[in-house]
Amino acid sequence: MRRRTFLKALGAMGAIAPLAIPNLARSQGTNVLKFVPQADLGVLDSVFTTAYVTRNHAFLVFDTLYGMTEAYEPQPQMVEGHTVENDGKLWTLKLREGLRFHDGQPVLARDAVASIKRWGQRDALGGSLLAVTEELSAASDREIRFRLKKPFPLLPLALGRGSNTMAPIIPERLAMTPPTQQVTEMVGSGPYRFVSGERVPGSLAVYQRFEGYVPRPGGAPSFTAGPKIANVERIEWHVIPDAATAAAALQAGEVDWWEQPTADLLPLLKRNAAIKTEIIDRAGNIGLMRLNCLYPPFDNPAVRHALLGAINQADFMAAVAGTDPQMWRDKAGVFTPSTPLATDVGMDVFSAKPDYDKVKHDLAAAGYKGEKVVFLAATDFPAITALCEVSGDMFRKAGVNLDYQAVDWGTVTQRRNSQELPDHGGWHAHCTYTAGFDLLTPGANLSLNAIGRAGFVGWPTNAKLTALRNQWLDAADLSEQQRICREIQTEFWKDPPYFPLGQFFQATAYRNSLSGIPRGSFSLFWNLRKA
Repeated sequence: MRRRTFLKALGAMGAIAPLAIPNLARSQGTNVLKFVPQADLGVLDSVFTTAYVTRNHAFLVFDTLYGMTEAYEPQPQMVEGHTVENDGKLWTLKLREGLRFHDGQPVLARDAVASIKRWGQRDALGGSLLAVTEELSAASDREIRFRLKKPFPLLPLALGRGSNTMAPIIPERLAMTPPTQQVTEMVGSGPYRFVSGERVPGSLAVYQRFEGYVPRPGGAPSFTAGPKIANVERIEWHVIPDAATAAAALQAGEVDWWEQPTADLLPLLKRNAAIKTEIIDRAGNIGLMRLNCLYPPFDNPAVRHALLGAINQADFMAAVAGTDPQMWRDKAGVFTPSTPLATDVGMDVFSAKPDYDKVKHDLAAAGYKGEKVVFLAATDFPAITALCEVSGDMFRKAGVNLDYQAVDWGTVTQRRNSQELPDHGGWHAHCTYTAGFDLLTPGANLSLNAIGRAGFVGWPTNAKLTALRNQWLDAADLSEQQRICREIQTEFWKDPPYFPLGQFFQATAYRNSLSGIPRGSFSLFWNLRKA
């Protein structure tokens, strides 16, 4: 029996039978929250990877200099404030008193300086900030000083974005680790500490309230800004790859919160009076296929452009989010749909009904000679797995010589950082998604900083895209920003660094014993309560 047919049969019974519920009786009580994450925590270092599961982990363990409100406005977080002088070219940030790392050591300005320098080598907007920084130094134990070559008003936004490349503040000794090397010693500055001794790869991650954390005084909590109160003493992440098993555990009260229930199980969960389902992220997620632009065939822009004709975004989104039209959109371009910088320029590159014979002809004309394409397909991440399955079908219909390698998501997040040849541990393509929040602007879109091997995963090289992105950073007003974004999308379709696959909205599900779950863009754990 096919899996979805089986799940429908279970749903008709009104509840999923309690078969195969894992043994989660590790600890009990209202001070323990049991959470089913989107995937296993394969990488601990949020500078080393852009995986969202690592970002969620990082916001538990680390704090940031600035936070972000639900309206996506930066506010001071670890800093008590800043001053701007010399016509916007001198910024002095002052740390709050009482900040401590989980090892008991005080958080000093030199820790922040080293952390920013490491992070800025990986983050697109951070890299732009460092590029215009003449000197970044610790003026005192509590003062961080930026001497800039020219004004950079986006500095608080860069340091406070709630993105997959957030700027974590870590001890200087750890921040000296090259950004291409993973930091595995988790000494954070946030409301929870990572309990490394209880980590079971592929199964469990544990966080304990850090009693030495000093929340920001005053103000209202909003997304990653404001006071962060750790009401729950212990948080356990239990990895349950099978959706039916996760749903059974939630219904039985074995877990408190399932981060990403699958679309086919949402109706069942909604019928359970003990469970709440809702969408906490209104910007949604943008499905992506990332391409390795270093090696044939995707080092050839003409090959990448030809494959655009094989993409039907509606097929990808229906596979991820089901048939409910409120849960997804096609016609997604470079920027998040229905936001100020979104444009429909060039969207006719996508066809509702791909002509695969034409795609095969265009690929051959572009120079594709049947080279093998190593495609990394995650098997334990439902949304990404669905994208991968549709991609595999698309590649085969387009006549691509596909090597479909089914692996777990943790393996994908580690292997996709490799610039080795695809036949020697590298890759050609993989699917993922990014939060719509991370594609609101050119400054946040990592792949538009197309600087080759020194850039983001996929390593595209496109001097015009990079120049247009830099122009946007200096744009005087919204109309000028929008004009530049239309030019960016025009160039993007000629030489696509990746393929947008559509926009979908992810519901979350939790037991009604939880309250106060933070809103904004992703799963956060401070300020919530468990009855």
